[in-house]
Amino acid sequence: MNSRTVEVLVGLFVLLFLAAMFVLAMRVSNLTSLSGGDGYTLVARFENIGGLKPRAPVSASGVRIGQVESISYDPESFQANVVLSIDEKFDEFPLDTSASIYTAGLLGEQYIGLDPGAEEDFLADGDELTYTQSALVLERLIGQVLFSRSGGD
Repeated sequence: MNSRTVEVLVGLFVLLFLAAMFVLAMRVSNLTSLSGGDGYTLVARFENIGGLKPRAPVSASGVRIGQVESISYDPESFQANVVLSIDEKFDEFPLDTSASIYTAGLLGEQYIGLDPGAEEDFLADGDELTYTQSALVLERLIGQVLFSRSGGD
């Protein structure tokens, strides 16, 4: 009877462990942060998005306010169109708000940071962010440093 109780407790512990791992995996992959469709979308065009992926965070002042809905390529402008889904609580961004692609940490995931401007009118559903800054591509930066050093000798 005592060994049966131990087996049941070990089984419960394993189930709790698996449930915790499942929740952790969902949090890491941003699947638990899907909004119920309450909010609005903005469009931003970038020359280079680096490793930005759909469901990447969108933040303002370090606070998560939405996520990247989709990414597509525009063959006419040769730019990436990024559709941002912003939570309805954050509906007062000025028209001259800028969007930049940042990296969380040295090798972390990329996200979009919004920097509010000074306009009195606010962005609405479907508006385009006109001021954007593309991702900093580490390989391009290293190449520029190497070529500038070899040119100076």
